[in-house]
Order: sequence, then C-alpha cells, then structure tokens
Amino acid sequence: MGAEDSGPAEAPASAVEGLRGVLRGELLQPDDPGYAAATRLWNGSIQRRPALVARCAGEADVAAAVGFARDHRLPLSVRGGGHGVAGYALCDGGLVVDLSGMTTVEVDPDARFVRAQGGCTLGDVDRATQRHGLAVPLGVVSQTGVAGLTLSGGMGWLRRAHGLSCDALMSATVVTADGEVREADAERHPDLFWAIRGGGGNFGVVTSFTYRLYPVGPEVYFCNVYYPARHARDVLRRVESLVSAPGERTAPLAVFGRVPPDEALPAHIHGEPFVAVLALFPGGPEEGERALRPLREIAEPLFDLSGVTTYLDVQSLLDEEYPDGNRYYWKSVSLPGLTDELIDRLAEHAARAPSPVSTVDLWFQGGAMARAPQEGTAFTGRGDAYLVGIEGNWSDEADSERNIGWVRETFAALRAFSSGGIYLNFPGFLEEGEQLVQESFGPQYERLTAVKATYDPGNLFRLNANITPRQG
Repeated sequence: MGAEDSGPAEAPASAVEGLRGVLRGELLQPDDPGYAAATRLWNGSIQRRPALVARCAGEADVAAAVGFARDHRLPLSVRGGGHGVAGYALCDGGLVVDLSGMTTVEVDPDARFVRAQGGCTLGDVDRATQRHGLAVPLGVVSQTGVAGLTLSGGMGWLRRAHGLSCDALMSATVVTADGEVREADAERHPDLFWAIRGGGGNFGVVTSFTYRLYPVGPEVYFCNVYYPARHARDVLRRVESLVSAPGERTAPLAVFGRVPPDEALPAHIHGEPFVAVLALFPGGPEEGERALRPLREIAEPLFDLSGVTTYLDVQSLLDEEYPDGNRYYWKSVSLPGLTDELIDRLAEHAARAPSPVSTVDLWFQGGAMARAPQEGTAFTGRGDAYLVGIEGNWSDEADSERNIGWVRETFAALRAFSSGGIYLNFPGFLEEGEQLVQESFGPQYERLTAVKATYDPGNLFRLNANITPRQG
C-alpha cells in the first residue's frame, strides 16, 4: 500500500548533515532513536519507510525541508496529525515534513478568532477555545489533525450551524514549493486561499490556520440513541423531518452497525443490527433536550445514551472507536436524495460487514454549509443533501482483504444512487488516482489546476488527492 514515487530517493550524506545543521527541530533517519515512533501512523494498514523525517519547529524548518526535497528530487509528504485514512503523511524513500511538534494555539476571545499551528489536533484547539465558551466547526474525533481535515473541507457536528472547517478559515500561513512563506487570505494570495479551502494538500505546507470562532458550550445536549435496524426507514424519515424545519441548525449523523459486545450493554443485544442517531444541539442544553426529544421517541430503542454533557466530551466521544494502530479503509458517496430502497441498502450492507465494528454512516448536510457560495471555496458537494461514509474498521491484518472488499462492494453498489462526488477525507487509498479526484472536484478542477501551476508547477506536493498542474 505504498505511494507511487518518482525520482531518486537518496541525497548525499553531506547534504543530509547540512540540513540537520540548519533545522531547529530534529532530522531522523531509519537508524535513529525515535524514527520508529515518528513513522507510526494512526492507520495501521499503512507501512512506509521514509529516508528522512524532519520534525519541524517552525516555518523556517519547513521551508528548509521543502527546499531540500525539491533540490534533491526526493518524494515529499507532510504529516500534520497523522490521522489521514489514505496514509499520505508518510512516503517511501523520501522526506517527511513532520509538523507534529508545532501545536501552539492562540485564542483571541474578544475578536473571536484562534490561530492553530499545523500539527494541532482537534482536541488541542477545542481545549483552548472552550475555556471561553467558543468553538471552531471542526470534526468529530478529537485526535484528528486540523490540517488534513480543513484542507479537504472539514465536516463535524456544527456543519449545519456554522459551516465547514474551511468556511471558518480566515487566513493561513503556507510554505509553497519555492520555499517561500506566504500569508494567504481574501486579500493576499486570494487564489491560494481559495484553493486550500477544500483542495487538499496540493499547494504547500500550511503551518498555521486562523479560524473564526462561534459561541458553543461548554454544556450542550447530545442525542445518542440506538434503534433496531428494522426501524431504519422510520428513523431516517424522522431525522429528515427535523432537519427540514426552517432555521434548524442541528447536524445529525445516522450510523448503521452492530451492537458491540460491551459489558455495559445487555448481552442479549450484542451483535444486534442497529441504526443510531447522533446529534449535537448547537444551543443551550435545555432547549436542546426539547428540540431533539422527537429523535429519541421514534420506536423502542435498544439503548439511549443521550443527555447533557460538555462540548469537549462530545468531541472525544468517538475517540475510543478509532484507536491508534487499528486498520482503516473508508470511502464515501454523495447523495442527492434518500429513497426507501437506498435506506434498505444501507442497512443491508452494514449488516454484511466482516468486522463487527465497521459502520455505514449517513451525514445530513445542508444549512450553513449549503448556503456558502459553491464557487467561494474549492470544496465541492455543498448542494448534496447527504454523504455516506463507508467505514471499514478492523484489527487483524489477515482480515484486510475481506474488509477492504466489503467497503469497495458497498461503494460500488451505492454509486448507482450517487450524484458523483466524494468527500476527500474519506478516499480509500486514493487507488482510483486522478479520475476520482477530477470527479470529486467537477467544474472546480480546471481552476485548481491553474492554481497548482502557479504555486507548485513541478508537482512536488503530489502525495495526496493529487491535482496535476495545468500545462502551458
């Protein structure tokens, strides 16, 4: 499952020592202490062996590492949180720009913005902003890196209330392929700013993100109710009714899976197919309890874990379901509508998953993320009412073929209902290559190729959902 690299994968020892002397951070090689830890990713399916890992301490280190990889024609990958499903945080035989030590978060609660370095996780940002009762619309697992999440859009519990992560981005510091450190926003390098909001890691290394903040928490109401899967049609229709109400800002997630053998749950429901409804109310907890009560009264639930909690607890609620080192293969399908036949298909495919912890997830979209102008950012898919995430999650390498096969089979079956797009944070291993990327970006793709040609004409940043620079 290695990346396809080109060009020589070696640099002279004297040049390597020169780079080591320039960096404020560490430069690791395969025999160095700390190399093994630095090349271990969240997705245990990914095993790659870079020649060099530059553990950067700031923009100057990043610029030096980028210049070194460019000058020596080394494959280059960028590691933020190391949580990307496709595993492009590492490369074989090349250089890794590792931002994991760059985790400073600076909050201005009065002006309502936060600056986060490129190695930050969601948890780093949430802990800093929640001290002031503020939040960025980020994802749903606290260990996810903000960089990869934001660059490919960023969907979370606040997507209908406040939009995507990339919609909250006010500015960014980007080290481009020429080694320059550029500030990008609506006025400075606006083409670059447009492209990094949804266009992925194609255009440079983003070393810091400045986000707009919104009042959320500290206490919130969270709906977390599990029904027998046979009620799936009734459950999803009730959720549809809720989100279609004028002004409704709640962003539910419906999850199809099987009840795990958890000692806290009755033994007789272990393995039972379920459809769960998870939803954060983006206002006061008392109002949230009233607003989300209809989602808890659709049928007799298998169990109901809903209640008043903290925003921080909601943001880390799913962490234990995605432990470091397990194996993950996720794909996605955008959907314009939700028919009874499609609902039945979702339940059927989830029930056939080889792993008991794999799920099929239905993201209800719309609201603020749909109101943002389609061409205002590189992110596509705003007009689609739903996104399906197909999550293959397993632990034993021997089970990889069956689990990957199940995801691919489900993906192929759901494409018949699809509008054609995908979410590039759930891309499988990007094995379809440029065809899938072009399909995902649709009419935005040509504009992205032009921006790519401006800032990365040699395609140095190619280990990602790659966009080929426009020629001529």
